[in-house]
Amino acid sequence: MSSSKIPIAVAHGDGIGPEIMEAVLHILDEAGAPLEYNKIEIGEKVYLGGHPTGIEDSSWETIKKSKAFLKAPITTPQGGGFKSLNVTIRTTLGLFANIRPCVAYDPFVKTKHPNMDVVIVRENEEDLYAGIEYKQTPGVCESLKIISRQGCEKIVRHAFEYARHYGRKKVTCFSKDNIMKFSDGLFHKVFDEIAKEYPQIENEHWIVDIGAAKLADTPEAFDVIVMPNLYGDILSDVAAQISGSVGLAGSANIGDKGAMFEAIHGSAPRRAGQNMANPSGLLLASVMMLVHLGETRVAERIHNAWLKTLEEGFHTYDIFTEGVSKRKVGTKEFAQTVVKFLGEKPQNLKTVSYKENEKIKPIGSKHFHTESSRDLIGTDIFIYSKNDANEVIDQCSKISSITPLKLQMITNRGVRIWPNGHPETCCIEQWRLRFVHKEKGHRVTTHDIIKLLEELEQNKFDMIKTENLYVIDGEPGYSSAQG
Repeated sequence: MSSSKIPIAVAHGDGIGPEIMEAVLHILDEAGAPLEYNKIEIGEKVYLGGHPTGIEDSSWETIKKSKAFLKAPITTPQGGGFKSLNVTIRTTLGLFANIRPCVAYDPFVKTKHPNMDVVIVRENEEDLYAGIEYKQTPGVCESLKIISRQGCEKIVRHAFEYARHYGRKKVTCFSKDNIMKFSDGLFHKVFDEIAKEYPQIENEHWIVDIGAAKLADTPEAFDVIVMPNLYGDILSDVAAQISGSVGLAGSANIGDKGAMFEAIHGSAPRRAGQNMANPSGLLLASVMMLVHLGETRVAERIHNAWLKTLEEGFHTYDIFTEGVSKRKVGTKEFAQTVVKFLGEKPQNLKTVSYKENEKIKPIGSKHFHTESSRDLIGTDIFIYSKNDANEVIDQCSKISSITPLKLQMITNRGVRIWPNGHPETCCIEQWRLRFVHKEKGHRVTTHDIIKLLEELEQNKFDMIKTENLYVIDGEPGYSSAQG
């Protein structure tokens, strides 16, 4: 144990947050965790106090000066365009890896999967959670899915390093690259590349829908699962619930320059102030924090005492089961019971033992930039029109571009409307016009596109956005139309 105290930032959060945080801090103190708490206020009050990010500048400085950040759940106010503070903290501080262990504690916590022990490693900085959204027309919204090679390499390599460090046997990748061939396709491709660097660890890939079904039905088939952000968020909650309860799961957010630890559940305002909430998720997050900080002996004491508490049947309402549980306890009483069992080990559940220097150093990508050719060969222009398909086609047929570009096709929601469209296709008010060079294979200039936009504006087209079409390393860097 360290001789001096380690500074950590602490946020009590909203809803049940203050109650479970007090319970966790009580256990940490009684266990002898050498921590100095630098408390900050974030969340609902800060949002409503005029800070649209939910955090003040001074709090950022406190977090950056601390060795770790222990955060209780917060509430994001409805409406007003408030962005998730969780996402903001993760992306701002570069916390690219979200680690969520989902473990069964049979027979003391009810589950259909008594042998479940799955760790979900979730990419934390990009995907749809980048939060780049637009309302393009009164009836059409857009959310951009950002997947980068840099993001993929960091999270996939971290998943394999986690598996190697903790003696895990297999890493599984979930993606939807049969549909999203570029974004999820890149994630899968990088997974296959990096898996070759770890021949001692089994690897496999599942399409996320059937993979999710398999996870829900037979979680014992998985060990470590790595996923893009959205899938990881959803399926880690599913995994936690089928293991026994979402309320038991903690998580770590790891980056090169910081770390944040939190329960995976929300602030549950309807349970606030009732001394009912289960502090286990935040407590297990604090155990992960202690391991990260190198305080493995204290982490062991707390984790084993918590397992002993479950084993002895002292359960909060959410996991209380007649015939299994011995006593229903509140938040404070649960924490007091964990403290009572400090120094003891479970008799039936597996005892926890952490190695010294258990912390995994985040390993970033070996190469973020690659040499490649990139040729501009056209552009997609999205327009707003409430006309039907035939009227839009008629309007577009009048375009006689003064640039080297020609109209190649019209699509609606990715389905080809012209040429060779089908009258049965249901259309919305956003249309995509694809223009390419009149001579196949010729490059297009930015000036060509600007002149085209000017011509469309003169012809009263209501243009929403453009997306340039590139051929990268000889392959089209854009999707074709359906139909």
